[in-house]
Amino acid sequence: MTRCTPTRRALIGLAAALLAIAASPAFADKPLRIGATAGPVGRTLAFAADLARKQGQTVEIVEFTDWVTPNEAVADRDIDANLFQHVPYLQAAIKARGYRLVPVAGAIVLPVGLFSKTLKSLDQVPAGASVAIANDPVNAARGLRLLQAAGLLTLKPGIGDEASIADIVENPKRLRILELDAAQLPRALDDVALAQVSFTYLIASGGDPKSSLITDGAGDRRYTLSFVARPDNRDDPRLAAFIRTYRSPEVKAFIEQSYQGYLEPAW
Repeated sequence: MTRCTPTRRALIGLAAALLAIAASPAFADKPLRIGATAGPVGRTLAFAADLARKQGQTVEIVEFTDWVTPNEAVADRDIDANLFQHVPYLQAAIKARGYRLVPVAGAIVLPVGLFSKTLKSLDQVPAGASVAIANDPVNAARGLRLLQAAGLLTLKPGIGDEASIADIVENPKRLRILELDAAQLPRALDDVALAQVSFTYLIASGGDPKSSLITDGAGDRRYTLSFVARPDNRDDPRLAAFIRTYRSPEVKAFIEQSYQGYLEPAW
């Protein structure tokens, strides 16, 4: 009878563990496909995908240039999940377009700020200035609340994610507010005095987060960007395995070192 030494037992245990990983549904041959916006979100996902690859899982990151197509792609089963939106935005998209999508796990908090190429402070905003905000309902409300926090206008008391331009009750500087697609807001800075810009698009376009005149989102978990999937695949072992990799100390350290507090890990 062959005797099983401690070393032999350790090798057998290691081999069994490797076989278990290889046979696990979480590491099936079919790659996991995750949609994201270009810039910091896509970059953090790519870093996590490299870690996952070392663990035997193949993850493909599919980058989009807008905030509509990533949800369409998940709903149409072109990709397995996405990471680009906070839950209030997802809820508004579901209401508007009838998606059957669900948040699975939080990832990062990404601020929105007011930026200008001509102004150095908020008290320099001139009367009649043009100000650009996002045109989707939730982020338009977020932009309006940011303008209110900056002391540039007043909204109806208690208004939240439903706030619109019609809810402005005081506009002492008679600001001209323009609603544009969020991806276009960094470029709009050439034509307006002030613009609401997501750090997603700001960093992707080469902008400097330190130049913001005011920001929100930091520490506000309502604006946590979440992994989103369909109800039928929210428990996919491949997705669960990748989320564990994403929410690891290695990825947290990468985010903190790369973005110096402008992106906040939500775990």
